[in-house]
Amino acid sequence: MTISVGDRLPNTILIKATADGPDQVDTDAFFKGRKVALFAVPGAFTPTCSAKHLPGFVEKSAELKAKGVDEIACTSVNDAFVLGAWAKSADAGDITMLADGNGEFAKATGLDFDGSKFGMGTRSQRYSMIVNDGVVEQLNIEAPGEFKVSSAEHLLSEI
Repeated sequence: MTISVGDRLPNTILIKATADGPDQVDTDAFFKGRKVALFAVPGAFTPTCSAKHLPGFVEKSAELKAKGVDEIACTSVNDAFVLGAWAKSADAGDITMLADGNGEFAKATGLDFDGSKFGMGTRSQRYSMIVNDGVVEQLNIEAPGEFKVSSAEHLLSEI
């Protein structure tokens, strides 16, 4: 079942790359008591993700925060080292990268897909959401192969 507006995010562990190495992030603790703009990409360094999705959130981070967003986070079914390198290459210092290396968060939210025919295995769908104190307030899931409703610009227009 796919998560919906009004649902609480499932509790899973994501991984964040830090200067001291990988750090476990409990989703209940991460989202508790604050408003987070969360977006997901099928893969770091993939064309649309690198050219449009991540750069849009980097560019619009100040505007999102001005509208009450406490933190902007990106998740992908990649490991923390890949997401850390991607953030560095994109100068995405304002974005918290949350690795879902085994796809557990994507599966728990029902926002996973089978990319095996492209050699990618299980991946996350492309989406954006506003999460307030662990509850989904807004959810924008892309149709396969599209990039419209999950953009930072679209999310800003909904806040």
